Amino acid sequence: MELYQVDAFCKDLFSGNPAGVCLMDKWPKDELMQNIAFENGIAETAFCVKENDHYHIRWFTPIIEVDLCGHATLATAHVLFEYKDYSNETILFSSRSGDLRVTKNKELLTLDFPADNWKRIELREEMHLWFSAKPIEAYRTKTDYLLIFSSESDIANIVADFHLLGQLKEVRGIIVSAKGDTVDFVSRFFAPQSGIPEDMVTGSAHTSLTPYWSQKLDKNELVALQLSSRKGYLYCKDEGSRIKISGKAKTFSVGQIDETNFI
Repeated sequence: MELYQVDAFCKDLFSGNPAGVCLMDKWPKDELMQNIAFENGIAETAFCVKENDHYHIRWFTPIIEVDLCGHATLATAHVLFEYKDYSNETILFSSRSGDLRVTKNKELLTLDFPADNWKRIELREEMHLWFSAKPIEAYRTKTDYLLIFSSESDIANIVADFHLLGQLKEVRGIIVSAKGDTVDFVSRFFAPQSGIPEDMVTGSAHTSLTPYWSQKLDKNELVALQLSSRKGYLYCKDEGSRIKISGKAKTFSVGQIDETNFI
């Protein structure tokens, strides 16, 4: 089993979000994929099998399988383009979230993902306890809570109460966001309940963030920065039912998993 580690939505190596990519000929048992993801010890590991004219992709955090992961999909496309001589400009992936496409244009890889459904909800008192800063708006997306704050400095300096967030079993994680000072919007993503205290860059969260800020700022092309310690650099486009999310990827390591230990 081939194993790659790729920094996705990066500026240079050691920025962006590390993702594991496992290329396989056939699907192993779910338990084995979960164990590999735990052993890798990074936010997401993507598992990919070629099926006829497309690829089937699945994503695992160290403790659960998730329905959608942007940075690990970007990383998988990078591996196929760079190491498997994939000749077309666009790769089609099938997944639990439907068909996903990734297009290569020089250094940029562009995800074509479905736009997320989100709605405004009451800003409950308990939400003021989750972070050191106080949110001004709250939304429920398909899988997460989205909290809006007053300024970029709120997001940059925010401190999360991981104990409280870890008890939120009804969502995958919490997106926090604000209008940016030098970019259109900034964000961070916390998901201790999914085995990821803070995700370094969250492509899937931008399927919610892009339409939200597109409406707020009255523009459909936006530059985004995820303000984790490693920083994430994203270029987003709102196309109605679909969201385009572009970024760079760089390989950190290439190797193999010794399957003789678990066959």
